[in-house]
Amino acid sequence: MVAAIAMLGLLGAPASLEAPKTAAVSLTVRGTAQRLAPGGTLTFVDLPQPPESLPLVVVDPTKEFQTLIGIGGALTDAAAEVFDTLPAAKQEEVLRAFFDPRDGLGYSLARTSIHSCDFSSGSYTYVADGDRELKTFDVAHDRVHRLPLIKRAIAAAGGKLTLFASPWSPPAWMKDNHDMLRGGRLLPAHYQTWADYFVKFIRAYESEGVPIWGVTVQNEPAASQPWESCLYTAAEERDFLKHHLGPTLARAGLGDRKILVWDHNRDLLYQRASAIFDDPEAAKYAWGVAYHWYEDWAGGQPMNENVRRVQEAFPGKPIFFSEGCVCPDGPQKTLKLDDWALGEKYGREMIKDFNNGTVAWTDWNVMLDERGGPNHVGNFCYAPLHIDTKTHALRYTNIYWYLGHFSKFLRPGARRVAASASRDQLLTTAFRNPDGTLAVVVMNQGDKPADYTLWVRGRGASASAPPHSIATFVVR
Repeated sequence: MVAAIAMLGLLGAPASLEAPKTAAVSLTVRGTAQRLAPGGTLTFVDLPQPPESLPLVVVDPTKEFQTLIGIGGALTDAAAEVFDTLPAAKQEEVLRAFFDPRDGLGYSLARTSIHSCDFSSGSYTYVADGDRELKTFDVAHDRVHRLPLIKRAIAAAGGKLTLFASPWSPPAWMKDNHDMLRGGRLLPAHYQTWADYFVKFIRAYESEGVPIWGVTVQNEPAASQPWESCLYTAAEERDFLKHHLGPTLARAGLGDRKILVWDHNRDLLYQRASAIFDDPEAAKYAWGVAYHWYEDWAGGQPMNENVRRVQEAFPGKPIFFSEGCVCPDGPQKTLKLDDWALGEKYGREMIKDFNNGTVAWTDWNVMLDERGGPNHVGNFCYAPLHIDTKTHALRYTNIYWYLGHFSKFLRPGARRVAASASRDQLLTTAFRNPDGTLAVVVMNQGDKPADYTLWVRGRGASASAPPHSIATFVVR
């Protein structure tokens, strides 16, 4: 698997994109063995004015938008615990598969939790109960599984991995419900203690050789969950940020760490962003806004347009996708690892989110076990890789391949450029990479093949999208 991906490395200097000559194709197709497979090379010819009847994917690299920070996934306790069940050779394969920019997907972004979340084997914190001065603070728990995995991931990614961290809940004794689970609120008397906890966490991880790029204020602050959770109104999050978290990081010499607000679904993204960004004192500490995709959990439709509304209203505040996954339905929570809809959801949402202004995209757990865990409250989910902890078999789901069509070819520092399809069967986005290459993603979500022309600045190349496929074109 890794060897096949290695064939797709991007080598050589690109020709001028004012007159594109060729496009190398990588393709993933339902019902075939093609998974990020080399799909040949397209040749561009002069086509100043294509016929109106000709289906097109139009790319204009002269119209530039947001700059990409990275694409990746979460290095949770669950991922680390499952990883540690593997023999050494399999561990190396997994690290290459996700983090190696040539032989794997080239993940450049990762998320982790501040102490436990649902994807931990149990609830824990870094301090003793009632220790308001945080004298007992120690990340010893994370040194067993999580920190070793993060360090190896950084090495596999070439020594640099943008890592951000999120809390699911303060310690129980800081909350009004005296429980890390089932919501509750941070007591005002502990606002400063909790802000100091962030500082302790960042410094502890950095003393382990793991730099923290940024933090979110609270994972899903509008949801009371049966796992670690904590509620904040918009006013509470704003005030905690501007009176405690922001100034505390600044006083500690950590003012360059990015702080992202909200970290919840697209439905209320604008309301939370405006409540914080319209307050000058809070806005000066809020680097950007993070969001998830679970607003369609009860059968509704994804609300991607809310991302654009925030981008238009607050163009100086980056918009950051911080979590998304799919979980099996029903009481048995049975995984259907061959379900093609899993990957297609990722492809569809990533294209729409990028086109609406997102600067980074973070999957949830990088890997899980055969049940979709471990998870201490039974909240099992899908991941790009499932590992059988008994046989050590590795099962790459099509989530892995769909993610790879973005993470492998859209590199940090890339600028999104204008891209548009003339048929609603096709979805597309495009970025110009720092090396000058143009990466164009085209997804066919329909049941029929779609022939079209990839048209760039007066030149066209004939292409065909099989049913339920995704392709990435590297244009030179």
